[in-house]
Amino acid sequence: MRQPELLSPAGDLERLKFAVLYGADAVYVGATEFGMRSAPKNFTMEQLAEGIQFAHARGRRVYLTVNTAPTNEEVARMPDFLRRARETGVDAFIVADLGVLAMAKRVAPEVELHLSTQAGIVNYAAATAAYELGAKRAVLARELSLRDIAVIRENTPPELELEAFVHGAMCMSVSGRCLLSHYLTGRDANRGECTQPCRWAWQLSEEHRPGRAFPIGETPQGSYILNADDLCTAPFLDLIIGAGVDSLKIEGRAKTAYYVASTTGAYRRALRAYAANPEGYVCPEEVLEELTRTSHRHYSTGFYFGREGAVQNTKAGGYIREWEVVGIVTNWRAGTAFCVQRGKFRLGEALEALTPSGDVITLKPEWLHGGAGEPIDATPHAEMAFSVPCELPLAAGSFLRRRAAAHTAAAL
Repeated sequence: MRQPELLSPAGDLERLKFAVLYGADAVYVGATEFGMRSAPKNFTMEQLAEGIQFAHARGRRVYLTVNTAPTNEEVARMPDFLRRARETGVDAFIVADLGVLAMAKRVAPEVELHLSTQAGIVNYAAATAAYELGAKRAVLARELSLRDIAVIRENTPPELELEAFVHGAMCMSVSGRCLLSHYLTGRDANRGECTQPCRWAWQLSEEHRPGRAFPIGETPQGSYILNADDLCTAPFLDLIIGAGVDSLKIEGRAKTAYYVASTTGAYRRALRAYAANPEGYVCPEEVLEELTRTSHRHYSTGFYFGREGAVQNTKAGGYIREWEVVGIVTNWRAGTAFCVQRGKFRLGEALEALTPSGDVITLKPEWLHGGAGEPIDATPHAEMAFSVPCELPLAAGSFLRRRAAAHTAAAL
């Protein structure tokens, strides 16, 4: 039975390690230039080499995004960049520009080429052309339905791999090729600097009423008329695999290490359920529960079932944050979990521990100790060491979290 690849995002070395630890088959990352996400720390070449070594030692792969629309000046720097990236042992370049694709074939012929979603592949002719130009994989446009993908699979070389997004933020523009940010703020989305004006609250103005703004419907504060819901496909993962997708991609290189761990672990558990019963797949309830425990917008099915499923949330532009991370386990010994603080909590609050296996353990610590073993009643200091009792062993890299005091949609 064909098992698809689970592909997770990583905005820095820590997130790469958590992606691998929580079950990713491959991780996609960006360097300090030429990637479509400039907000994360991203990777120096030295960090990239370290991350690749970590992943390869565990049988995982690493793909490097080189998917911006480069200027002439940037293209001149590209050959040296590709050579240095090749030396790190990277498994594939994710490219969008045809010139970069041709250059990568010449400069680093042993590195796989994946044609980015930025290329907007929406039909089998384009996918086949990508293969003929040297691409090992086509990252499909997000606007495709399940039927569209199946038709592409039926009419392309079987050697061409197909990759599709299965979870995370959706872009209101066709495959992310958007000029709004550059036009309004001077920050170019096609070079990784998007300010996401599609998430802003918008109002109308009328030429004969200068200075007067009119809300567009839903709330007195305005309307988020361009704001897309997040994608969640865990309930119908079997249909995506059945359509012929080889790689299941989680969006989120700008998201936290906790987001990477939680979503990767959830989809790994969903894939285990699929492997156990591919003909009768039912998404485990704990997977759906886990996907509510990260920061997210309202979920939809994207375009997989046609335009009807691609819901826009016009009432709010923020995130749903119902859970907060308070610590990461560094060691467990003799009934005690030793942790590093990632958020304040107080003795007496109920916690959950998310483990790399995907299991969730509930606990309400009866005591709380500081780094020197002294009794404390709270963890107010960033990165402070602390320990709590836990009878069940907790693997290093487990996250401790608590329910947020108030369930609010935070502003972007």
